[in-house]
Amino acid sequence: MQLARVLGQVVATMKDANLTGLKLLVLQPLSASGEPAGRTLVALDSVGAGVGETVFFVRGREAAFPFYPAEPPTDATIVGIVDHWSVT
Repeated sequence: MQLARVLGQVVATMKDANLTGLKLLVLQPLSASGEPAGRTLVALDSVGAGVGETVFFVRGREAAFPFYPAEPPTDATIVGIVDHWSVT
């Protein structure tokens, strides 16, 4: 899992039928210190995250698991909203 900040939403009028009703969000991956780390990406939202929130997401085959038995075509999915984190 990786940390990210939600930057915005994606609206797609034409998309795969398995994406119907699912929210697409733009994410900025973050380092443990909260600094931007890497390129932005688009992820499906499985938890109801919103713009400005810090979230954690998964990539790869596991990204489709929260939507079982459906299998949406996704490489990244938000699986949690972060309330707080600290680095010691």
